[in-house]
Amino acid sequence: MKTGLETLILPAGEAGAEAAARTLAAGGLVAFPTETVYGLGADAANAAAIAHLYAAKGRPAFNPLIAHVADIAAARRIGRFDARALRLAEAFWPGPLTLVVPKAEDCPVVDLATAGLDTVAIRIPAHEVAQAILRAFGGAVVAPSANISGHVSPTLAAHVESDLAGRIDLIVDGGAVTVGVESTIVGCLDAPMLLRPGGLSRERIEAVLGTPLARPPVEAESCDSQPLAPGMLASHYAPRASVRLRAQDVAAGEALLAFGSERLPGVDAAVAVMNLSPTGDLDEAAANLFGYLRALDAKGPRAIAVMTIPEDELGEAINDRLRRAAVAR
Repeated sequence: MKTGLETLILPAGEAGAEAAARTLAAGGLVAFPTETVYGLGADAANAAAIAHLYAAKGRPAFNPLIAHVADIAAARRIGRFDARALRLAEAFWPGPLTLVVPKAEDCPVVDLATAGLDTVAIRIPAHEVAQAILRAFGGAVVAPSANISGHVSPTLAAHVESDLAGRIDLIVDGGAVTVGVESTIVGCLDAPMLLRPGGLSRERIEAVLGTPLARPPVEAESCDSQPLAPGMLASHYAPRASVRLRAQDVAAGEALLAFGSERLPGVDAAVAVMNLSPTGDLDEAAANLFGYLRALDAKGPRAIAVMTIPEDELGEAINDRLRRAAVAR
């Protein structure tokens, strides 16, 4: 892969969007904020650019990518939407929802980006910086999280720089993201299926559909199996330190990722403590999750102990990311 690139960092704005569009059109890689996390963008129709993206991230080539577009008309040029998929798109786009639908007949998204599947994952991001870049570029942009594959996802431009400086062409700095966990992914093939919980809750989606979301028959159980959608590898979103879930105490050498007001035994001797939400607010916890994991990991603990987090609303997405972070590597 290309290394030793000079990674330019530009502030968000018209000049940054235009520079991003030029870089994408030339086959380069651009990191930019969405409302969920920072994405690493490449032209979805350029196989060479996507190969470079996989190499820059160290991402398995069997893990499909999400195509980001500016509006529903653009989405329907790359995917086929049945009535339920269109209902979800109209209800929640722009926003933190990805829909997996059959490819359109002349889908411009290259096979490398869809990992050889006959489906394509599509999202319309709500972030004004992402929208400006997509409008300036004029085509679909694949954009997985802008980090080394498997590392904690980036919620600040500084996180992107830490992982990918020298590997990518441009970072557009739009400040901190607001949602903080990746998009929810729903497969719209037969019965709508929750493929990955994320920044849009299951309850809100089911309210629009009027029916429960199905669950995938098989999740990725190892790093060698092909996932149905992005973010379904068993080990994902992982810090360097091991992660211990549902902690009831803090052991020697551990850092604590806390939630709520409870104080655990051993907390005073913790390497470091960060609280996702002292008031138990799941939206606040989701926004802080990846940034706090990175900050605790930087302290060099033996492990990161994580307090119990409820499974309702955005807690489902938070716990999904934490379970993947805790998988033995």
